[in-house]
Amino acid sequence: MSELSVEMAGETVGEAKWAALRELERLRPGLNKTAVRFQVVTEGERGLLGVGYEPARVVASVDESEAPPVPEPISSAPREGESDDAARLREVVERIAYEIGVQCTVEVAESDEEIRVACDGQDLGMLIGRHGQTIDAIQYLANAILFRGRSDERKPVIVDAAGYRDRRQATLDALALRMAEQASATGQRVELEPMTAVERKIVHEKLKDDPEIETASEGTEPNRFVVVLPRHVDV
Repeated sequence: MSELSVEMAGETVGEAKWAALRELERLRPGLNKTAVRFQVVTEGERGLLGVGYEPARVVASVDESEAPPVPEPISSAPREGESDDAARLREVVERIAYEIGVQCTVEVAESDEEIRVACDGQDLGMLIGRHGQTIDAIQYLANAILFRGRSDERKPVIVDAAGYRDRRQATLDALALRMAEQASATGQRVELEPMTAVERKIVHEKLKDDPEIETASEGTEPNRFVVVLPRHVDV
């Protein structure tokens, strides 16, 4: 049985998988994404200040004889105890995950403050993306689609995958505190790496009550970043 394979690189394993999947789709329109197999060649090295950087590399393969998939119907009918909004969100996220080529289960939980969409499954790196860029985009789309043309009160929609949001927030909280300590100790401004708007907000919120430092965002998208500086230093 013949096989079609491509090897692609990226800054993360998830980014390399995404690139490999896109290349397979270019070579074979109508690709059955669920039949694609991934092999991680190397997970890559971030390096320090660009020194020693090695990209992640992934091989993606699919049998040439694999038939294009028959689209599975994704029902928007509410499950037992599920609201119309929850059912709509589940449908949207399931459809996006399917189109990306990620197999996952989607559960929606509502509270008075927010609606949380949780994705669980294998190989969720493509759903999350580098620094959460893909899942942030999915979250933006979910909010926009759910509340399009509506004037009633909106609750924020949070889209998560395998607990990524909590892990990333813990990482950013710790980073924010270290950078605040560095800025206070040196009296110098500290620039963080470029982040998404969601991640910049986490850093700003973590440090907003620190009496010794302040934060600001600088640069232009997609390379906008947070600056941490002592309150007596000009931005």
